[in-house]
Amino acid sequence: MYPNLYYFFKDAFGVKIGFLRFINSFGFFVAISFLVAAALLAHELRRKSKQGLFHPTEMKHIVGKPATTTELILNFLLGFLLGYKIIALFFLSSDATQDPQAYIFSSMGNLPAGLVTGALFAFLKYWEKKKHQLEKPEERTVRIWPQDRVGELTIIALVVGLAGAKLFDIFENWNGFLQNPAAYIFSGGGLTFYGGLICATIAIIFYARKHKIGVRYLADAIAPSLMIAYAIGRIGCQVSGDGDWGVYNTAYRVDSSSHIVAAAPPDFQNAIVANPRFFQEEPNQHHAYFQKPSGLGFLPNWFFAYNYPNNVNKVGVPIPGCEDNYCAQLPVPVFPTPLYEIITCSVLFLVLWGLRDRLKPAGALFCLYLILNGLERFFIEKIRVNNRMNILGLHPTQAEVISFGLIIIGITLWIFLRQKYQAKV
Repeated sequence: MYPNLYYFFKDAFGVKIGFLRFINSFGFFVAISFLVAAALLAHELRRKSKQGLFHPTEMKHIVGKPATTTELILNFLLGFLLGYKIIALFFLSSDATQDPQAYIFSSMGNLPAGLVTGALFAFLKYWEKKKHQLEKPEERTVRIWPQDRVGELTIIALVVGLAGAKLFDIFENWNGFLQNPAAYIFSGGGLTFYGGLICATIAIIFYARKHKIGVRYLADAIAPSLMIAYAIGRIGCQVSGDGDWGVYNTAYRVDSSSHIVAAAPPDFQNAIVANPRFFQEEPNQHHAYFQKPSGLGFLPNWFFAYNYPNNVNKVGVPIPGCEDNYCAQLPVPVFPTPLYEIITCSVLFLVLWGLRDRLKPAGALFCLYLILNGLERFFIEKIRVNNRMNILGLHPTQAEVISFGLIIIGITLWIFLRQKYQAKV
């Protein structure tokens, strides 16, 4: 497990680069997922624009003005923050980087680095405006296509999506949040995908209507990007060990060398007895017994059961001989559900990508995305660890309820759009 890139570089290349502790593996892959999604979305919007499905809008703005005082101050503050906190990592002792979250929310930093970087940012803004300054500023009309707005769409999806993911995670773990609010709010983990999807979707619909972008065509363009972004994001969950794993697989155990090996029937109860403190703090003992199928003998044991050593949440029991900041591993291996979702959603992305020109009417591809995503998540929840609700005597997880709702919405919308489409033909 690599809770941050420091551990990856140390393991892969044998080098210790202190500031890499601040680049969390989960956040790194989330960033990659947004970049990939943005690139694919831009490609699809350009393609649909050439098909005549999108049209540009005109905007007027004034060019040739010098940099304003407000612009210079904002750029200075941005540069100061970057220098004071981030560039300071190159000058601080390694002790300051042991706990990245504590450092970020502390007053520690490097004042000269902040002032120099702030001044540089302000100067660059001044120089940029100076190069394009006109003796008399002019008002010009610019045509903006939907693909030109991918940057804005990505920022909206990032900010609103992460806020929604964090908010839904808090609702899902309300009792734990009340006991320690700061741990939930400032944690890099603990993000509920459906919370991000729902909130980001609402925000993007408002944005699309404001800028006269066809919502159904935009939804179809976004669908494949959402699926592959989810798969890449799950790489971050798997690599960092953020707690988004499955129930215990009692067909395997963790040996004295922290390897995954076949277990005997009493090993699970023996692990509970041997680790009373862990199982008191983590009372969830849901488990299943699933051995490696004979036809899949070529796959390693950790494909079916994994103990997530050095996980970012520091959940588990101490790893023998480990003296670092992340020295915990699960005493009983669990189903690596993020790995299964990486594979499944990558395949579903290929399905959506292959059908993007074949499904009619507009919006049908997004309906298919809702159905496939809902099915995938609904079934993976059967072996995932999650808090369960009580609804009329049933005990589904939040994700099961939302995924079932997405399936119904996807089917209903598809039928409605299909009937509307056929009526016009």
